[in-house]
Amino acid sequence: MAQVLDHPKAAGPVNDPVTPARRVARRKALLHWIAVHSLGVAAALFFVLPFVFLVLTSLMSDQQALTRDLWPHPFEWANYKKVFDTPGFLTWWRNTLLYAGLGTVLTVVSSLPVAYALAKFRFRGRHLSLMLVISMMMLPPQVVAIPMYLFWAKQLDLSGTLWPLIIPMAFGDAFSIFLLRQFLLTIPDEYLDAAKVDGCGELRTLLRVVVPMARPGIAAVALFQFFYAWNDYFGPQIYASENPGAWTLSYGLESFKGAHHTDWNLTMAATVLVMAPVIVVFFFAQKAFVEGVTLTGVKG
Repeated sequence: MAQVLDHPKAAGPVNDPVTPARRVARRKALLHWIAVHSLGVAAALFFVLPFVFLVLTSLMSDQQALTRDLWPHPFEWANYKKVFDTPGFLTWWRNTLLYAGLGTVLTVVSSLPVAYALAKFRFRGRHLSLMLVISMMMLPPQVVAIPMYLFWAKQLDLSGTLWPLIIPMAFGDAFSIFLLRQFLLTIPDEYLDAAKVDGCGELRTLLRVVVPMARPGIAAVALFQFFYAWNDYFGPQIYASENPGAWTLSYGLESFKGAHHTDWNLTMAATVLVMAPVIVVFFFAQKAFVEGVTLTGVKG
């Protein structure tokens, strides 16, 4: 029995002593963790605090807004009702939904086949076509604003409406085509070849194989286009400024601000209502958006 107790393995595991080098390594790791997360918290506060200030100001009374008080007392939830009761605000909302929603659908539907052809087809002039798409991305919209206005307003008599902004989206968008093309390059050609062996044509292959695999890229393109149309101020200013019934939220907000330039609480409430849908859409679609942007550009 004594021999068994004296055996080294019978005494149980021995804790290794913590060496000074290991203490230093642990301390460095802890300091690194604190530094990284402190920078992350500081960056988050940098972006969040202006929005918090915006929301709190929108809930203040007219006398309390833009004073030293940082917290509403009491909370004036009726400010949002006053904004909704403003003549034309719901019309601006409806016009913006039409412009952003229909424009996004048309952009995705028209850009996806072009991106698929540039990514998977081999034809003469393919690289030239891609260069033309890239050159269109580099062309500022202000350069063609005058000839486009003369065409839509003078030739087609569509001034005072949003159709000059919506109809061109049915013919593709250079940025959307390029982004989708870069994403489609990451899809292996073996999947497309297998679908064609099973008897699928190009259109059926696109709909049954490419579209399900390209959902992150399509979501990224759709969000980019939706955000652009929702926040667009330049386009509605050119084509719809003469008709208040065709104003969007971005352009109508400027008119609202001019009418309530001293009522900062109502101006902030209107701004929150304009920003809220974009924030909600991005919150629910951020996973697909980040995945689509991350995977885009893996292949050249």
